[in-house]
Amino acid sequence: MTIMILPRYDRRCGWYEQLDSVSDFPEITTDTHVDVLVIGAGFVGCAAARRMAENRPDAQVLLIDAIKVGQGASGRNSGFVIDQPHKRDLESHDETLKQKIVRLNRVAVEYLETQIERYGINCHWSHAGKYQAAVGPRGEQHLAHYESLLNKGGETYHCLSKAEMRDVFGTDFYSAAIHTPGGALMQPAALMRGLADNMPKNVQVAERTAVQAITRTSQGFEVRTGKARIQCRQLILGTNIFTAELGFMRDRILPIMTFASMTAPLNDEQMQRYGGRLDWGITPADHGGTTLRMTQDRRLIVRNSYRYAHDYNTPQELIPTIAARHREAFDQRYPQLNDVAFEYTWGGASGLSANFETYFGELEQNIFASCCDQSVGAARGTISGMMLADMAAGLKTDLLRDMQQVSGNPSRLPPRPLLRIGVPLRLAYERFKSRSEV
Repeated sequence: MTIMILPRYDRRCGWYEQLDSVSDFPEITTDTHVDVLVIGAGFVGCAAARRMAENRPDAQVLLIDAIKVGQGASGRNSGFVIDQPHKRDLESHDETLKQKIVRLNRVAVEYLETQIERYGINCHWSHAGKYQAAVGPRGEQHLAHYESLLNKGGETYHCLSKAEMRDVFGTDFYSAAIHTPGGALMQPAALMRGLADNMPKNVQVAERTAVQAITRTSQGFEVRTGKARIQCRQLILGTNIFTAELGFMRDRILPIMTFASMTAPLNDEQMQRYGGRLDWGITPADHGGTTLRMTQDRRLIVRNSYRYAHDYNTPQELIPTIAARHREAFDQRYPQLNDVAFEYTWGGASGLSANFETYFGELEQNIFASCCDQSVGAARGTISGMMLADMAAGLKTDLLRDMQQVSGNPSRLPPRPLLRIGVPLRLAYERFKSRSEV
């Protein structure tokens, strides 16, 4: 199979662009033989490479990415590592299933935190938890449903008063909010760089090594890149939406781009006008609403707007329109900060499925993959990568069994020409329905 569309970096991602220094992993330029090749150095790929090295210290593991580590989707998210079931998973009527998802996510949080502490990764990691907030009646309805599900699952949470919301968020814009304490916040590009910089000795990392073709051989696989051929016995794919370009799940993964804007750091005088705290994050009670972050280094981040990413990347001509939407949402929340400029606006892709199922497992003999992350890639991607490595190593664990039970079979999508018409219309409709919460 020959790959047609490759990842590319647009130099817009605020998380990556503000990194002080970035190490360099050389491109693979000579023919190479390894035991396990992991394609994609995001959350899935980094976790899979490390776990495989832990499972099989004698194995040679190669982790490659088409661009620089941290430039892809895993370095572009809003910086939440969420332990609670999210969106459709949360609404499942199977409480046992939800408990398994929570357990898996919390193992992922602990696995990441262990590495951050062991290697001193500076990624602004904190157990700040997560807020879910409503703007008006529509959002409050969703929030009440969320609270009922938390109660049903026996989860700990706190409903904020109006004064508490003002104290934390620095705005009176929200009408209701709930805090759950289990999740973490971080700087995603810095975390990805730190994970790659501190791999076990039997893991080699290579950047700017784009896969052009994959061929099955009698000994395993031959993977052709721009300058070399890589022979391996097993393949682990941490490629999410690009999995379709590798020839798998072609009619199952719906690539959706969501967008964020990040301000310059607030100065002391602006911080006084802001009046809230540092280091928190809000996800909207209404899924079509606006995500909001305040970082440890005084930057506010607004995320909303969605696009069917049939080309997997962000057309630059869309950026001014997206930035204007973010500006409107920002000014509604912080009219006292209308002089605070956006420094970056970027898009990040996630993989959805028509039936909201994620995929995890063995696509073909000795080809393992996790995709259709449903926009919750940090914890889910990490635990998926860990369990793919366990599966590839032939291990049978309770966590792997749980992972298989909470994963599903993404349903087939309509033909692409229909998607290019239907998905934008559906996204526009959803945005219209959620307009009061944006």
